[in-house]
Amino acid sequence: MHSIMWQPTEKQINNSQMMDYMQFVNQKFELSLKNYSQLYDWSIEKTEDFWSSFWEHSQIIYHSPYTQVVDDLFKMPGAKWFEGATLNFAENLLHHRDDKIAINFYGENGKQSLLTYTELYDQVSRLAYSMREMGILKNDRVVGFMPNLPETVIAMLATASIGAIWSSCSPDFGIKGVLDRFQQIEPKLFFTADGYQYNGKQISCLSKVEKILVDLPTIKQTIIIPFASALNSNLIKNSILWNDFLHKDSGEINFEPLPFDHPLYIMYSSGTTGLPKSIVHSAGGTLIQHLKELQLHTDLRREDKIFYFTTCGWMMWNWLASSLAVGATIVLFDGSPFYPDGTALLKMADELGITVFGTSAKYISSLESAGIKPKQISSFPKLRTILSTGSPLLEENFDFVYGEWKEDVQLASISGGTDIISCFALGNPILPVHRGELQCRGLGMKVEAFNEFGKSEINSKGELVCSQAFPSMPIYFWNDPDGQKYHSAYFDTFPGIWHHGDYIEIIDHGGVIIYGRSDTTLNPGGVRIGTAEIYQIVERFNQVEDSLVIGQPWENDERIVLFLKMKDQISLTNNLIKKVKNSIRESCTTRYVPAKIIAVEEIPYTINGKKVELAVKQVIQNQNVKNIDSLVNPKSLAFYKGIVELEL
Repeated sequence: MHSIMWQPTEKQINNSQMMDYMQFVNQKFELSLKNYSQLYDWSIEKTEDFWSSFWEHSQIIYHSPYTQVVDDLFKMPGAKWFEGATLNFAENLLHHRDDKIAINFYGENGKQSLLTYTELYDQVSRLAYSMREMGILKNDRVVGFMPNLPETVIAMLATASIGAIWSSCSPDFGIKGVLDRFQQIEPKLFFTADGYQYNGKQISCLSKVEKILVDLPTIKQTIIIPFASALNSNLIKNSILWNDFLHKDSGEINFEPLPFDHPLYIMYSSGTTGLPKSIVHSAGGTLIQHLKELQLHTDLRREDKIFYFTTCGWMMWNWLASSLAVGATIVLFDGSPFYPDGTALLKMADELGITVFGTSAKYISSLESAGIKPKQISSFPKLRTILSTGSPLLEENFDFVYGEWKEDVQLASISGGTDIISCFALGNPILPVHRGELQCRGLGMKVEAFNEFGKSEINSKGELVCSQAFPSMPIYFWNDPDGQKYHSAYFDTFPGIWHHGDYIEIIDHGGVIIYGRSDTTLNPGGVRIGTAEIYQIVERFNQVEDSLVIGQPWENDERIVLFLKMKDQISLTNNLIKKVKNSIRESCTTRYVPAKIIAVEEIPYTINGKKVELAVKQVIQNQNVKNIDSLVNPKSLAFYKGIVELEL
């Protein structure tokens, strides 16, 4: 068992919404559940009771009631949830109408803008009116090629209020990356900013947008938000400025009552093989799952200020936006997290009094390698929770947060994905934080670790599966009439059971360890090794800035190859190679020791901040990497071509 890094006080436990919900359940069903473990087991054994009681407890706004919770819990894909119910996603996010700040926008240059819940409602009302006027109907697709601005949230909410479907990409996507996504879904309306700021530079979007629109003939109109004011906003064909498009008066929003499984979002897998999968998520499934995660697992309340460092192309943006349903203040940041230097987001968190700070594992390790000690900036008196996702949070990252940031903070590593627009495992306000572990599996999520025979195991590494249906499963993939793409994405490995492609271990006390993607799992001599275990060791070397490990097919087997990006002016010496190998040997076993350790100039990452092991593996095997537009630094792949050492 890993050591305990943080424990909630008795008062924190008793005042938590998780505890409040447990008491609600005990009363409603005449139970005597006493702890999370019992509550979780009940949510799996009595899944219908769990979801129906949470529907009631979270006070979801609906127009007509449901007739049954789920038709078949073991029908995957295809289980139908809350049949008969009608609701509107935007109505649930806009039910607060007061002077509380709904959105606090914070730009890279320190500029801020505030929007109250009343102002947010009015803006959505005006935009939705204009969208209806121009002919946007239920099921039409509306897209955003947008920085992380308040207008992006407003456009999404206006789209959802009508029953149209929202999809977005961040403006750092290449033209091909945008077209690979948006061409599939044939959108009618296109929102963009004239430009954005990153790392101190103003970058224009309009020439890129013009080229994108040439290949999107279904677009009827383009709405331009003037954001990078120093740039020339010459209007492009069939375009109009945001303020000119907005209806002059605001009124009551006509929230379309829609079935629970009405499509809300189209999200895209960040895979690097073939066209991105267009994953369609339902309004009801997204809403109830996000409310569960925000209210119970994050203990989010009206008085909170929640921030997540994300672009509009990542599901954490959608997750953050759902915080409006709780009535909290969401903090939107646009720009580089390291401009003007690595303390930028920390200073922002301190200045704004952020209570829930969301980021990536990469950001935390980047702070550490840059020698930044957050506690020297502030004691962060308001900060209650740090959330981390994107890749596994290593044990050393836990040490850094508790040693150099804040001792009395709940560090919640969370893991799920675009595929489910939510989490399989995440934080919990009534449980301790164990070093290197996610605190628990989410309520109602029957997450298991399967061995290769499809048997569930505890305290043993296996494939992350979910063996019961849950409301936030995709309703379908776009342009997949027979459901074949959807089925092969998750259900080919273990029939009728969701197979996620992550390698995990469930600890007997309920914690979870994520070992990285199982489709890039190393397999030397038939022994399965998670890449995260090697990264954990390499991270300890101060000379190394970043690393990437793959398995290379070699002599009817597989050998481990470790690529290191060295810190400035430091070269990879034979002595250092020896030290790295010894360290891996001592911490793991001889099987984990790389056959080759090679210095490279750059490590490729997806736009969502994930290392791209699979693409590198394809490059060194002279295979075609199809979807390089999902990479933030596609040129980095060139460093891996024709490496002589890999032929020896």
